Amino acid sequence: MKTKLHYFFFILFISTSFSQNIQLSDATEISVFTCGRGEELYSTFGHTAIRIKDPSNQLDLVYNYGAFDFRVDNFYMKFLKGDLQYFMNVNSYEEFIYEYQYDKREVTEQILDFSLIQKQTLFDKLTSDYASDKKYYTYKFINRNCTTMVVEKINETIGNPLIQKTDDKTISYRTVLYPYFENYFWYKFGINIVFGAKTDAKAEKLFLPIELLNSLDKAKINDKPFVNKKIKIVNGNEIQSTFSFFNSIYLILVVLLAMILVNKNVVFKVYLFFVGLVGLFLCLVGLYSQHQEVLWNYNAILFNPLYLLAPFLNRKWLNRTMLTCGALLLIYIVVLITKPFIFLMLPFILTNGFIIYKLYKKSLLSDKSK
Repeated sequence: MKTKLHYFFFILFISTSFSQNIQLSDATEISVFTCGRGEELYSTFGHTAIRIKDPSNQLDLVYNYGAFDFRVDNFYMKFLKGDLQYFMNVNSYEEFIYEYQYDKREVTEQILDFSLIQKQTLFDKLTSDYASDKKYYTYKFINRNCTTMVVEKINETIGNPLIQKTDDKTISYRTVLYPYFENYFWYKFGINIVFGAKTDAKAEKLFLPIELLNSLDKAKINDKPFVNKKIKIVNGNEIQSTFSFFNSIYLILVVLLAMILVNKNVVFKVYLFFVGLVGLFLCLVGLYSQHQEVLWNYNAILFNPLYLLAPFLNRKWLNRTMLTCGALLLIYIVVLITKPFIFLMLPFILTNGFIIYKLYKKSLLSDKSK
């Protein structure tokens, strides 16, 4: 309790004084925490934070830019739109680490080779921002998150050469992200549907915690390693891969196969209608959302809004619509051929192609019988 009260009054003090009267000692250490993945969606990619430790001032604080408030009005709509405000939070070292020990998530510390002047500059900047509106920022999945904000603060402090990504920059963002959803089928399925063409660009931005850890390991300032010491503070447990039929592609395969075996036009048209609703959402969310990752979403070709018309068209127009949808499906296959999630979409490609063929063929036979 005394420790918590101590940090409460200390944080209150630095928030009101902007840390102008706190001079760090030569014993101060500045480090970056890289935290392992969690089982919740928001923790899938891990976390990054900055630790400032000065025994002489009885100071040991962790600054992290990953805080958000579920209680904010229209939370999910704001998140979808891309104007949800994240903010910097400050915890004592003990409080921060306890959470990761409790969740059994790995925490690695990299102590950085800052000069005392640089340490003071970074400390003053962080505590000043924490006491102002600068602690808030608009979250962007790739461009602004807990890792990019830490990179920004480090680069502002050291000047040149800047910390840059050292991991493979030739692969796409989608390829980088794909393995993170290995045990979360519905997350992987949903995100790959919602993400558009931007995530197929080369992953040149340093935006993931593990990428920052790797980049810091290789960084040199004045021909000296930037990381003085690397310590594993918490040994995390690996996320166990347990098979679940309801959390796998097999559920989709069974449902689609059952629908094909039923082989009823009314079932096919109902299916196309709901698929069209998904496509309409993908088109509209690109107009509504400020997340660039959802723009120019070619998955709207597979989940084609034209399918919405299928239950309501006469034979003539159904014939033309199915022919158009078939041509667009071929284009989609060409676009998707090099993408990592092609096998994820393959059941829908085959199902849609089969239904288009069946409806088009029946329409032709009906015309010939007249």
